[in-house]
Amino acid sequence: MDELLAALIALLGGVAGGLVGVGGGVLFVPALTVFLGLTQVEAESTSLLMIVLVALVGAARQQGYGNLNLRDAVAIGVLSPFGVLIGVVIANEVSQRALELSFAALALYVAYGLVRRAWRPQT
Repeated sequence: MDELLAALIALLGGVAGGLVGVGGGVLFVPALTVFLGLTQVEAESTSLLMIVLVALVGAARQQGYGNLNLRDAVAIGVLSPFGVLIGVVIANEVSQRALELSFAALALYVAYGLVRRAWRPQT
């Protein structure tokens, strides 16, 4: 049953990643914790690897449509691993509860920003 559920999570996360550009991570982490019983750190770690594959496929397809800004992607891609190293150290030092609450707060903040932007009058 876990394999089927994992496949469904992968499919839905991939669709969401391609549809809205989140790479699936915003969906992968909660789904892995809630439905597969992974700890927050296990879900985050698993999601990090899954996102690489999802992002590569999505970026390749978007490149075909002319939507990829390669210069920005490379700049962010080169600098992001330094932040990831710091984040991994912190994630392994704080409590499971603090990680869950931090992730939930980040998801709510991003959702708020997206809703606010969507309701802004078009110019």
